[in-house]
Formats: sequence, structure tokens, C-alpha cells
Amino acid sequence: MNKILSKRLRLSILVILVLLVLTGCMPGDGSYSLKKPANFLSGIWHGWIAPISLIFSIGKNNIRIYESINTGFWYDFGFYVAIISGFGGLSLSRKNRKGD
Repeated sequence: MNKILSKRLRLSILVILVLLVLTGCMPGDGSYSLKKPANFLSGIWHGWIAPISLIFSIGKNNIRIYESINTGFWYDFGFYVAIISGFGGLSLSRKNRKGD
């Protein structure tokens, strides 16, 4: 019983730490400016954390899913690559059922 509690505690701490790290660079947090807009890598990161950004945007008005201050095409490209690889990959990993 004590071992199970210990594993749950470690898992809970790990989940909380991961969430804190993920929220460090959310779109709309004010870390980007016209002189230093969000770039390709920021687009990839924002695409990966889009579901978490959506949840946090409910409570905070400045958090968004998409950074409006960006470099244009390359940010968009990174964002969509991350969205497609993350969520589109889920559909590719599903096993096909015979007879459907």
C-alpha cells in the first residue's frame, strides 16, 4: 500500500512539474514583441501545447492558443506541423478494425 502511494505521489509531482514547464512559454504571455516576434520553433512549441493553452485561456484573458506577434509564414508552418504531427498522428496510430 505504501509503495502505491509513493508511486502516485511521484507521478503527481511529475505531472505538476511538467505542467509548470509547459506553461512557461504560452502564446500571449507578453514574451514576444515586434522587435523579437515568435519564430518557427516557437510555432512548433505553441502547436504542441495548444490543448493546454486552450484550458489555461479559460481563466486568463491574455493566454491564447496562437501568438499574434509572429514572423508570419515560418511561425504558421511550425504551428501547423506540430498540430498535424501531434493530433493527426493520433489518427494514424489507431488500429483499423476489420469489417468496418
